[in-house]
Amino acid sequence: MRSFRVPAPPVCVFILFLALIYQPATAQNKSPNSNAAFSLKDGDRVVFLGNSIFENDFQYGYLELALTTRFADKGVTFRNLGWTGDNVWGEARSTYTNPPTPYEHLIEDITKAAPTVVFLAYGGVEAQEGQAGVAHFKDGLNKLIDKIDALGAKTVLLSTIPVVSTDTAQHIDVRNADLELYSKAISQVASQRTKLYIDIYNPVLNTSKKADIIENTVHLNETGYYYLATELEKALGLPTERETVTITMDKQGANSSNVKILSPEKEDNAIVRFVSADKFLPLPAPHATSWVGNNSNVVRIVGLKKGYYTLMAMNNQVVTASAKEWEKGVEIKQGPQFAQSEEIRQMILKKNELHFFQYRPLNQTYIVGFRRYEQGRHVKGLEEQNILIKWLEGQIILNSEPKEVVYELRKLE
Repeated sequence: MRSFRVPAPPVCVFILFLALIYQPATAQNKSPNSNAAFSLKDGDRVVFLGNSIFENDFQYGYLELALTTRFADKGVTFRNLGWTGDNVWGEARSTYTNPPTPYEHLIEDITKAAPTVVFLAYGGVEAQEGQAGVAHFKDGLNKLIDKIDALGAKTVLLSTIPVVSTDTAQHIDVRNADLELYSKAISQVASQRTKLYIDIYNPVLNTSKKADIIENTVHLNETGYYYLATELEKALGLPTERETVTITMDKQGANSSNVKILSPEKEDNAIVRFVSADKFLPLPAPHATSWVGNNSNVVRIVGLKKGYYTLMAMNNQVVTASAKEWEKGVEIKQGPQFAQSEEIRQMILKKNELHFFQYRPLNQTYIVGFRRYEQGRHVKGLEEQNILIKWLEGQIILNSEPKEVVYELRKLE
């Protein structure tokens, strides 16, 4: 559950604060074009719409970070409209003000977000109705897709995710059977509407058997969102394999076919210096786990004399390994590009927090609801948050392309 805080201080204070900080599964694609990679174009607005599967990522930002770094050369912006407990009828969005009805509130949220691409993740709440609720769910899902189509946006449909527990008293098999039933319903609607469908149910279930990715039975934890982001990349047809840098040392020096070798500097004690630039920034791994999937590049250095060698970048240690290990290949799990990616993620988290309190203010009834005659003047303050949000979006776009990194290999004496 997210912890709520009081709304942000005045805009001018935040601008100064931010300026100081941010200076320069095997998922299945069941769409008719299943062999075509998903793409985003300049100016796209991606909206995540659904229940807690999206709202809980406010804490981590991995889903948005994955797409941001994969399309770093595009001016893509994002809005997270996830709402815990929500269904296709928007019933979790009810307020004391009526109208709007919960459904009108849902449609208003979608329309204001002005999407060009919508990732839609419902069914987890509706599955509690079992077989009896499938027809009603499919009707609501189709109505939402109609609305998204009317806005000129593409829809990507996600399956439900399973519940996971070792407590046999919870009868999770029955619950999961219903969740699978609703995933099937989502798949059927996607096929009928020729929409992209991604199965995340089975990848999440399989991974939960070998890694701790779910908490409180039903919610993904930080590692779970990290994993889900990598699964979405694969499901969308985006390249997932990282590169292997190979350098060969001989009497003439170092040579490589896939990185630029730099000439030794004066009084340089480096064995070899080279420049590397990733095609896209890596996802920074959760601190609570050592599991990073295939997110790491590999560096192989052949021909080193016996001993231990440290790879450095920007005068910081990246990894130390023996000559034998370097010859086999060493995974790079930290360094400047991971740090750059983490900085982007922190900006995403801040931007999403500002947006969250803008479209879901704590005192909504008094600012935009039926008692707005009391504090409606604060609407202007909510609108001014757009200045900060757009500034952060600009910083995210400007800084999400990978930068060249100069590495040095030094022998430990």
